[in-house]
Amino acid sequence: MAVYHFFFDLDHFRFIAQDFHSDPFWTLQRSAILSLFLLCAGFGQAVALQRDEGWPRFWRRWLQVAGGALLVTAGSWLMFPRSYISFGVLHAIAVMLIVMRLTAHWGRALWLAGAVALLLPHFVQHPFFDSRLTNWVGLVTRKPITEDYVPLLPWLGVMWWGLAAGQSVLAQRPALVAGALPSALHPLAILARWSLSFYLLHQPVLIGALLAWVHLTS
Repeated sequence: MAVYHFFFDLDHFRFIAQDFHSDPFWTLQRSAILSLFLLCAGFGQAVALQRDEGWPRFWRRWLQVAGGALLVTAGSWLMFPRSYISFGVLHAIAVMLIVMRLTAHWGRALWLAGAVALLLPHFVQHPFFDSRLTNWVGLVTRKPITEDYVPLLPWLGVMWWGLAAGQSVLAQRPALVAGALPSALHPLAILARWSLSFYLLHQPVLIGALLAWVHLTS
């Protein structure tokens, strides 16, 4: 994700010239990164529920995610006022986390629900969902002009599959989750514990570094 964003920033500051909106080399990377993001988030909810983490702890974490989403909107509006982020990945996760909690008891039906969510936007679209107030649903007839767009449909399906996969692993192969990490992976574990902070800070750091470089070399 950070590498992808670094090249996006290089393009923004015209160090390189790439088409991040339609070139499959970049669009497929974005889809893969986002899918992994949401699968992990769904899997994490399965772990949290298995540990009986209650609603108070859930809401504390949810407020951090929702607050991060508001910061992303504010920051993107300052940098891209015509294409600011009104419903990006953090906005989507904030809504999907609540959905995960309310549907976790569906069990194997989560796989079917995920498939329906993934397929529905291919068959149902309506102009009603094309405005900023409604495009978060995902049943749009045209993609909105925004720097990041992660609507509930189809991406809710990916997170549902992450939840279903997590429940399946915890029921059948719990050692895969509970086992100790190899020492070589400890740095990744630290990043995982601070994933939201890393997500919120990596772009300001990258953009700040590139702005400083532009200033020093101009």
